[in-house]
Formats: sequence, structure tokens, C-alpha cells
Amino acid sequence: MDAHQQKCPSFKIAILSRGDAAARRDTTPQSSRFVRVFEALAAAGIDARPAIYDEAFADEVRAQLLTADAVLVWVDPIHQGKTREALDPLLREVARRGPWVSAHPDIILKMGVKEVLYRTRHLGWGADTHRYESAATFRTEFPQRLRTSGPRVLKQNRGNGGQGVWKVEALLGSDATVRVLQAPRGSRSEELPLDDFIARCEPYFGWGGCIVDQAFQPRLPDGMIRCYMSGSKVAGFGHQLIKALIPPPPAGPDSPEAQPGPRIMHGPEASPFKALRRLMEDEWTPQMMETLGIDEPSLPVIWDADFLYGPRDASGADTYVLCEINASSCFGIPDEAPAAIARTIKDRLASVRREGSGR
Repeated sequence: MDAHQQKCPSFKIAILSRGDAAARRDTTPQSSRFVRVFEALAAAGIDARPAIYDEAFADEVRAQLLTADAVLVWVDPIHQGKTREALDPLLREVARRGPWVSAHPDIILKMGVKEVLYRTRHLGWGADTHRYESAATFRTEFPQRLRTSGPRVLKQNRGNGGQGVWKVEALLGSDATVRVLQAPRGSRSEELPLDDFIARCEPYFGWGGCIVDQAFQPRLPDGMIRCYMSGSKVAGFGHQLIKALIPPPPAGPDSPEAQPGPRIMHGPEASPFKALRRLMEDEWTPQMMETLGIDEPSLPVIWDADFLYGPRDASGADTYVLCEINASSCFGIPDEAPAAIARTIKDRLASVRREGSGR
């Protein structure tokens, strides 16, 4: 062991993702889809191992996680009919018993749900945003807002892949019929009675608790900017021309013209996003932390904020509207992000170890 290795504390990390028993048995750092993260952690002197999770063998996973110094979690809130309803209590238990969990389920409930759009609507990334806490409130308030405010975008509180995200617009001359388009790829526009659509959305008030309502952003065809964060620092950007909530072309939703463009990745220094980086690091992330009651060590080691282009300001510069924060399963990531993850983890665990030795 060289002098550098003697000075550096060794840490054990578990990278948790969903899979079946065969995946749990066979997945290695080299075969994992997180191979670049494993490589960056190894280069930083951190011992990281896969931890494949399913409810069928949750006790086995719990025992593995309790041997780690930290657990990095990549599990969608909804995946092939499964939720995190059983996983989140397990992760809370693990965190109480010692390992540091990122992202902790309580942090996800603060920043990784659509309600964050409402709670932070006063920040510079905010827009015309409302929240419906119950089916009764939704049924009472949404029709009037739709009639007076133009097209709206409704979002269930927890979801991924566009599930439970709808563009809704009232048909000209009709208060009772709406045109709706759901965000997942391949969706088709549909016209139906407003009351029927409202009834369709009522299950969203179950697990997840509310519906968030934003004004539709006319610059949606200009694309979406994904700002990747490691803790409080920008780790890169992705820009993509998206097709979600845009009516499909005449050839249909499965035609090549209806497919989204590739997400073009950029490092944190990318000049087109220089202003957005400054806003995220110097203003919006600190303001979000204050609003939500999150301290910096609790921020996920990797998360992202998705922005649409808002109206240009008086000088002609772009503005940005937050449309989602992803904190539970942020992947794929720019080439620069794995090294940023490794730095964040090493700094945080070294700080925890110093605090522990000083007691």
C-alpha cells in the first residue's frame, strides 16, 4: 500500500437498483449499467458493489446495505407496475442504522416530486402553477382555470416517463369537451367530456397525493434542457428536442417524425448554458434548499432539473421554466458526471468520518 492509500480512508458503497433474482446473482460492476460510476468510484479509492433489489428478497438486500458506508439508489418511483412503497421504509431503516443513503426517501418527497413546482413557484424558475390536494378541489377549481388561462399541463405528484402528465385544452366554443394528450411516447390526442377526464385523473390522489397544474409553455418545441447536479454543483447538461405534449404529425405517433431527438450531452462548462449554471449554483439551488428545508449534505449525489424555455426577457435573453426535478433515478448522465459523483461521495463520507472521530 502506498502513502496516498494509507492517508485515504476506505469506504464501502452499495449501488442499489431494481432487478430480479438472476440479476442479483449475476450483476458485477463491469456488467452493470452504472459501470462508469463504478469506475469513477474505484479511481477515487472507493469500494463499490451492486445491490440488486426486489421485494421478493428485500431482507437479503437489507443485510447487504447495512454493511455499507453509503447507499446510492437508482430506483424509479413507478416501474412495470411496481412502486417504492416497500423500498422507501427499508431505506429509512437503513439510514437510521448508520449508512448514508442518497437520495434519502424523505429528500425525494421534498424535491423529487411534482409538488416542488408549486412550493418553489416564487423562485426565478417558477411559472403559473397551482396544486389540487383532493379530487373534490380538482373537480371544483380546474374547469374555471382551464377556461380562463388557456392550455394547461397536469402532472401527478409521483411518476416517471411522462406517466400521469397531460396537456389539456378546452375546445373552442365548448366548456364541456377537452382535447388531451398524455406525455409518454406514442400517445395520441383524444377528445372527451371534461367530466370524464377529471374522473380519469382521480386515482392520482392515491399514492402520491396531489395534482400539479402549470401553464403550457409555447416554446416547448425549442426543446428541454436537463441540468445535472451533484450536490449543489452543476455536473453537466443535456439538451433534447422533445415530442412529448406536442400533437403527433399526420403520419402518426409511431412515425420517425414523431420521435424525440437525441439528448446531446455537454459538460458543466458548456457556453450555451453558462447563465443557467450561474442561476442554478448561485441562486436557485440555495433558494430551493431554504424553501424546502434541505441542508447541503442531504442533497442527492446526482439529481437533475428539467427546464423548458420561457418567454424571452426585455433584452431578448432566454428565461427558463422548471418542469420537473428527478432525484430518485437520474440516469443516463454526462461523461463528466461519474467523476463528480465520486468527488461528492468522498467529500461527504470523509466529513462524516471526521465528525464521528471528533465526538
